[in-house]
Amino acid sequence: MTQPLLAHQTSLGRMYSRTVGGLPEVPSITTVISRHAVDMTGWAGHMAATAVINDERLPTSVGNKIQLKQIARQASSAAEKYRDEAAARGDRVHNYAEHKALRELGRPHEAAQMREILKEHGEGAYADRFDEWWDLFGVRPIEPEVTIWNHTVGYAGTLDLVAEIGGATCLIDYKTRGTTRDGRVKAPDPKVVMQLAAGAQAEEYLSDPEKGLWEPWPFPKNSVLLAVALGETEVLPMRAQPHSLENAWKRFWALRQVWETESVAFSAAAELQPVPPPATR
Repeated sequence: MTQPLLAHQTSLGRMYSRTVGGLPEVPSITTVISRHAVDMTGWAGHMAATAVINDERLPTSVGNKIQLKQIARQASSAAEKYRDEAAARGDRVHNYAEHKALRELGRPHEAAQMREILKEHGEGAYADRFDEWWDLFGVRPIEPEVTIWNHTVGYAGTLDLVAEIGGATCLIDYKTRGTTRDGRVKAPDPKVVMQLAAGAQAEEYLSDPEKGLWEPWPFPKNSVLLAVALGETEVLPMRAQPHSLENAWKRFWALRQVWETESVAFSAAAELQPVPPPATR
């Protein structure tokens, strides 16, 4: 997907500036949500153990400490490697989705090139399933990759797509997902509801990235919020239920306060300082 021009990677997470070359001012939506801590140690351990079991060198390494250490060292990074590969795959799928929307809007695009890149990685099925969903639902793109800003709470973010489906304005977030054992695409993580709720509270959108021009958010607050799981076997669109949005927004607001507290603590002097022994008289 296109890297937002105003996004910056900082020690406090991803942040946004108002203009190209400007200083970061507010955290991104995903940075705020990341304050909702999730313990991944069990998953990381499982990935490491799986990497060891599947290592072809294992049968000939039993009893050889040097070779076993090499296997263990490489296996320890299995979770990180898996995450990086999944992120790269997600970027490729998002790129195709973005450029398909650009093509539909009659703008410059590289949709064919993005599809070829997916094929080169053995991921062409993602594009095929996406096209089927797009046609079945009659998606009419309004704007892809929309950067939004909320001054009241203090955050920014980028929506994957604003579109019209069945006569309704929809705010859409794509999630590239794997496949279950029974061949179905995995559903999006429920935390995406917070992401969509925050996007729906946009106050401005970036109309000209190069000039840093912002305009009032023109879309209704009651837009349909869709998390769309993109898989190799199918695409699963899921709607954030209206009754859940108030609670999701409250959770997001609370996490934004956590981020603020962390940023203040980060910029302040160390909260613990060494104490010298009392002066002798």
